[in-house]
Amino acid sequence: MPFEVKLPDIGEGVAEGEIVRWLVKPGDAVKEDQPLVEVMTDKANVEIPAPRTGTIAALLAEEGQVVPVGAVIVTITVAGEVGTAARPGAPAPRGAAALAAPASPAAPATSPGAPGAGGAQATPAVRQLARELGVALEALAGTGPAGRIVAEDVRRAAAPAGATQAAATPAAAPRGKPAAAGAPGAKPAAAAAGPEERVPLRGLRRRIAETLRRSLDTAAHFTFVAECEMSAIAAHLARTKPRAQAAGIPLTYLAYVVKALAEPLQQFPLLNASLDDEAHEVVLKHYLHVGIATATADGLTVPVVRDVATRPLLGIAAEIKRLADAARAGTLALDELQGGTFTVTTTGAKGGLLATPIIHHPQVAILGVHEVKPRPVVVDGAIVAREMTNLSLSLDHRVVDGAVGADFLYALIARLAEPESWLGEREIG
Repeated sequence: MPFEVKLPDIGEGVAEGEIVRWLVKPGDAVKEDQPLVEVMTDKANVEIPAPRTGTIAALLAEEGQVVPVGAVIVTITVAGEVGTAARPGAPAPRGAAALAAPASPAAPATSPGAPGAGGAQATPAVRQLARELGVALEALAGTGPAGRIVAEDVRRAAAPAGATQAAATPAAAPRGKPAAAGAPGAKPAAAAAGPEERVPLRGLRRRIAETLRRSLDTAAHFTFVAECEMSAIAAHLARTKPRAQAAGIPLTYLAYVVKALAEPLQQFPLLNASLDDEAHEVVLKHYLHVGIATATADGLTVPVVRDVATRPLLGIAAEIKRLADAARAGTLALDELQGGTFTVTTTGAKGGLLATPIIHHPQVAILGVHEVKPRPVVVDGAIVAREMTNLSLSLDHRVVDGAVGADFLYALIARLAEPESWLGEREIG
């Protein structure tokens, strides 16, 4: 009897996950702890490993499908073993604990793409796409799990003659899964012709879309922008950089800004808080974990630098670099993405004068840091060049009034103007 592998409880508060990419196909031999599938939740992207050595019997969820925690997603035929519960010490998904359970004859897994009219196996969404593109499902050979027809099969069949495979199939086929040619008799639809391409909104990109939409729909966004002179920070960085380089640490303006946040956020605790909408309570955080918005090939992710108030400057710089590298490599652990109390985002070398960052809900504030570069400013009636930047502070106006946010931002700017007052040897590290 095949061994059932369920979508595990990947993290606190996670109720479902999206199947991003299958790493195996039916008939593949797999070893215990071999990655089976990439799953995206609203917390992280993780790989679910095989809890047993055996042969893949069936894949029970399609790429792009959202399945609840506890649902059976794949079955494995294990030689000489009747389906049993996962033994203690079974491998866990990367960053989470695995859930595996014996197959139950009384409750067999159901396929999301059960045959419908005409006998073709496809989900309702795929059937709708086929109707829109004028493709006969019965004429197609499905490349999805258990031979089901997936969206890429329909688009491939509808692609105009001579179209490249990339244009016909915007999402790459899973590793090890052969691509099916357009079936004879499938009619290309007029709507499919022309220089257009449809790319499925999947994985991290879809989670970003959902998270930002939820934040905009929930928080009352208000953005306050102020200029900030960074000349003293630039001089301090120039003096400290050789020391950082000797330790293998890339020291940047961002590390200084993050380090400078501790005292102003203690002075204005409403900005280091979250809003519990259901309980109608503001939750003040008496600790400081700063999320750092990080661009990756798959989209923006926000790893968290913990205990910023007690970390030295070089320790913060090293942690920012470590987390950024892990984010771009896709190796962040779940706890490195959770627990942030305030977020910082930066345009870095991209430059720009102004951005209006979207709050990382349920937090109530996010700080945007722009490019630092020389600008002409007036000092004692004379025009001089100073290292300047703009700081953008977005607030949830339900919790933080604009005047309070402005006072916080000017307190931060004053702190950045005099780094020597708060960066002794112990604080540098």
